Amino acid sequence: MEIEKTHIPDLAILTPRRFGDERGFFSESWNRKVMSGLGVDIDFVQDNHSLSRTVGTVRGLHYQSPPHAQAKLVRCGRGRIYDVAVDVRAGSPTFGQWYGLELSFENGRQLMIPAGFLHGFMTLEPDSEIIYKCSDYYAPECDGSVRFDDPDIGIEWPLSGVQFTVSAKDRDALSFRDFQSPFIY
Repeated sequence: MEIEKTHIPDLAILTPRRFGDERGFFSESWNRKVMSGLGVDIDFVQDNHSLSRTVGTVRGLHYQSPPHAQAKLVRCGRGRIYDVAVDVRAGSPTFGQWYGLELSFENGRQLMIPAGFLHGFMTLEPDSEIIYKCSDYYAPECDGSVRFDDPDIGIEWPLSGVQFTVSAKDRDALSFRDFQSPFIY
């Protein structure tokens, strides 16, 4: 497992090794013992899988507040996405900063997002599948979102000239200025 740090503390890119032959490949996408030995000790309790049919679908920026805050390990099972995490941990030296990267079936990369981050993605290919692990169960009373296109965050989404497909929940999300972070660094 290759681990690459980002400029935001605790946010990391994991790239599992792929072992291939004429049949295809095998890859271990998560190993708790190996990761614990590398200082990543997260107990994932739920796996989620979503499909976005059209290019330019945006989901996010989502969070789940304490006491059910979630760390996530995100990968793309089919297609390509631009995955984004925004640090909203009060007191963090990178509070309000975002990081984005392309995740795809081909590159096999995963984004390890600790609790205390907003998370969202944009599809870059049709029929893109996102698979992610969560460290706590979904709790609707703790669910929230901040606008994906908020100018105070300034995410540089990779597609331009495309009609974004966004849910009503995400279209009506809070502005970053109105968001009061429940997370502490």
